Amino acid sequence: MAQAKSTGRGDRKKSPAAKKPAAKAASGAKKATVAQNDTQTKPPRRRISRRKAVEEHTRAYFDSLARRDGRALAAYWSEDAIADIAPLGTLRGREEIAGLFGDLFAAMPDLETTVTRLVPGEHEAVVEWRMTGHFTGRPFQGVEPTGKLVELRGIDLIEIADGKNTSLATYYDGMSFARQIGLMPAQDSGPERAMKGALNAATKLRRAVNARRGGG
Repeated sequence: MAQAKSTGRGDRKKSPAAKKPAAKAASGAKKATVAQNDTQTKPPRRRISRRKAVEEHTRAYFDSLARRDGRALAAYWSEDAIADIAPLGTLRGREEIAGLFGDLFAAMPDLETTVTRLVPGEHEAVVEWRMTGHFTGRPFQGVEPTGKLVELRGIDLIEIADGKNTSLATYYDGMSFARQIGLMPAQDSGPERAMKGALNAATKLRRAVNARRGGG
């Protein structure tokens, strides 16, 4: 006698329609996890946009410097900006700052400025730069042009507000600059040794005079 086929629930195959709710739930959970991970790993967009704006502003400013365009350069400064250029002193106001750069461009007509590193923040930028040019133009800081090649590297810390430079701190080797333009003798040269000898002699004489006065 033929055996009757089992019709128990365990032998029934699940229909495709029954699988859809579970598949949708798993897919939804996966998407939620990915979205949550993206939110946790991505930095705030506002900070990125501010830094990008600062970077673009700073690069455009240094581009005007590289072109030796005094008028364009002046437009990047606020009216009451302050520039503290360590070897030279403090400059106050847009006109005074732009005037210094104008004097520099006139003194070195072939001046080239290159940005070697730029680190932007949300309201400031740190820039490492190099300058190269020949002192063949007009006098600079009271020194007549010597025709000598000048090569400098330095750091600028620029603060920016409302699309304008509000303050600047510049650091470079002022002694190297003075040597290169001929204001100071070359390092380890005969004139430098003579200058040091004269300075040391004057210092010793001053000490001797002070010692006699104190002893008397």
